Amino acid sequence: MTSRRTLLSGAAGSAALLITGCAAKQAKAAVPPGQPGTARVMIIRHAEKPSGSAGPQGIDVNGSPDSHSLTVRGWTRAGALVELFAPASGTVRAGLARPTAVYAAGGSGGEGTRPRETVAPLAERLGETVLTTYAKGSESALAEEVARRTEPTLISWQHEEIPAIVAAFGAVAPRKWPDSRFDVVWVLTPAGSGWTLAQVPQLLLAGDSADPIS
Repeated sequence: MTSRRTLLSGAAGSAALLITGCAAKQAKAAVPPGQPGTARVMIIRHAEKPSGSAGPQGIDVNGSPDSHSLTVRGWTRAGALVELFAPASGTVRAGLARPTAVYAAGGSGGEGTRPRETVAPLAERLGETVLTTYAKGSESALAEEVARRTEPTLISWQHEEIPAIVAAFGAVAPRKWPDSRFDVVWVLTPAGSGWTLAQVPQLLLAGDSADPIS
């Protein structure tokens, strides 16, 4: 398992320095920021998943078929995210930060498996345990806890509920995360008594888009 994770961690592609701002207004925060200037909350959707019986199948970390797990492309993205958030050399891309805590959706019976797999290689490099206290449906409680942190945080989640996480912070975001997008980071930063949202394209794999989610 260690060698597989090491291989995934080395799969990062080179990414262009690009930040795309979200055309959104600042809203009154539902949860206040911990300490302006140091807190940053980065949210990603889990990496690519099986698209159906005719599409790529999911495989677990040992390479065994698993419909709840990432596809090969998804595992490649998980490895590339290591270099995006915790590069072995150089600095983190503008607009992002090296996280000191990594959250992913909890759950049982396969629920939350892909969000956890997506950040497992990154957490290994950081020497952190993936925090899975909250599951799908607990977005407000998750936001309340994360907002108290004063250091950068990464959240890996199911795409349908990511707008609810942002809403819990009181920021304005697109109402829906498209089914086809796995390639963007939503970044919340403190601004006065509230939070503002920006979008940073990952640009890690062939086909990734530089366009923000609208």
